[in-house]
Amino acid sequence: MASAAHREERISRLRLGVGVAAAVIAVLAFGLDRLDPWWLLAPAVVFTALLAAHERVRQRRRLAERTAAYYERGLARLDGQWARAGRTGAHFLDPHHPYADDLDLFGEGSLYELICGARTSMGEEMLAAWLLAPSDPASVRERQAAVRELTPRLDLREDLAVLGEEVAATVRRDALASLAASAARPPGTGLRLGALALSVAALAATLSWAAGWAPGVVPLGALAVQGLVGWRLRHRVREADRAVASHGPDLELLATVLERFEREPLASPLLARLHAHMVAGARRPSRAVRRLRLWVDLLDSRRNQFFAPFASLTMWGAHCALAIEAWRARHGGSVEGWLAAVGQLEALCSLAGYAWEHPADVYPDIDERETRFEAEALGHPLIPEARCVRNDVALGGDVRVLIVSGSNMSGKSTLLRAVGTNAVLALAGAPVRAARLRLSPLSVGATLRIRDSLQEGTSRFYAELVRLRDLVRIADGPVPLLFLLDEILHGTNSHDRRHGAAAVVRGLVQRGAVGLVTTHDLALSEVTDDPEVSAVNVHFEDRLEDGKMLFDYRMRPGVVRTSNALALMATLGLLPGAPGGPPTGRCPSTRG
Repeated sequence: MASAAHREERISRLRLGVGVAAAVIAVLAFGLDRLDPWWLLAPAVVFTALLAAHERVRQRRRLAERTAAYYERGLARLDGQWARAGRTGAHFLDPHHPYADDLDLFGEGSLYELICGARTSMGEEMLAAWLLAPSDPASVRERQAAVRELTPRLDLREDLAVLGEEVAATVRRDALASLAASAARPPGTGLRLGALALSVAALAATLSWAAGWAPGVVPLGALAVQGLVGWRLRHRVREADRAVASHGPDLELLATVLERFEREPLASPLLARLHAHMVAGARRPSRAVRRLRLWVDLLDSRRNQFFAPFASLTMWGAHCALAIEAWRARHGGSVEGWLAAVGQLEALCSLAGYAWEHPADVYPDIDERETRFEAEALGHPLIPEARCVRNDVALGGDVRVLIVSGSNMSGKSTLLRAVGTNAVLALAGAPVRAARLRLSPLSVGATLRIRDSLQEGTSRFYAELVRLRDLVRIADGPVPLLFLLDEILHGTNSHDRRHGAAAVVRGLVQRGAVGLVTTHDLALSEVTDDPEVSAVNVHFEDRLEDGKMLFDYRMRPGVVRTSNALALMATLGLLPGAPGGPPTGRCPSTRG
């Protein structure tokens, strides 16, 4: 970057020198009549060459800056400093989704921001779709093979990351949707050739009149006929404008991404299928998109105030519109497939980038025989590995539910998020933060971040009931539910909470679901006595040393027998006579 900046500065000085030389020549030629004005051609040619060289150096410098920024972001992710540095995907967040908000899938510091490296909206949407819904086992295995193949392709991900960074908006699927179908009335060759001949005749007549070779009635007649034809074609120009006007940058970025994928050798079944879908024989979608981009730029050029007079004399807009219609007739049916292929390839590259940066993470085994979630050394992927405390979790067979008790800040909610987030990653085709994970196809549902809503007029308790109803409906579906219930029904009295929570858990288990339930109400631990629930008690502990709360975030069997609520109040000075001061011990929350 330093050498490019130095060359750029030298070229700027040379341009200044050439400009001064041109000024001196102009004075000698026009002011003092000492030189022939043709001498000005020399500095003009040199200045034009320097302009081209300057632009090439600028492009190399910008590319080097974008490449350096790409690797700086990668290093920041490895250091756990990736929040607010990438695409958050906040527009994908639905407060009514059964787990997206609960598991921090989107937003600042989210899983999506950690993973997403897509350059187009198709890639962003595809990655979000994979995180928002579990995929079938065959798709998961295909994606795992594709991600494994793409993981060492650093050059591919670097090239995609620095493509078109100067374009403010990425390729928008909705902006290109109108191209995804063939033109309703593709223009015939005769119409295009006839329109071209008419414009050539009108231009020739105008030039003949300007040269004094023809009377004024000749160009007037030719232009009148051309104007009538142009008026008849005006609806085609409007339709082309509606479909593609101002989409040049979108099309250029899409063409560049397509071209990069076309050059990449891809072997795994999913990647080979996507590559073949884009490239059929000698047909290259990147070339077709660039051809369309050229016509779009030409169509937009008629709005230039200096070019507008020529455009009006040659029926410029009509010619461009007919060319765009012909392009849509030939390629429109393929556009949707190109966009979908780009989306999947970019999403797979995002997962591959995550896999490269986390080599210790493993690919899960998908078990289709029985409902299960069995993990060894399971950790939360949003917590830096150096600070991530891991636990074993086993659900399935004789154990359908883990009742998790423990004091405040001891790690209960983080365990639920670790289970849910790794299940989401696993069923998207990505590696997971564990030493081993074996799971069946599962639908995830959680109540970790239920809120009241003034807009909807619902209390927190009612919102939780609605979410539980949704989870029951999911459990009735074809894919077993993995439920993650945090402090279930804590918005009501202890009697109703105890019996209601037990009934909800029992109903979910009877529907084939498995899951975890956290609680401060130790009476709920008695649900393990119900043989229909097949539940086991586990807990997290804390200890008080020298007035400090300490946590190890290790899950242990049995029910917790201590509480730190009063101790925490005392450390914050909320109890009479208690000195104030913050508790120590790291809180495992992924939100700060």
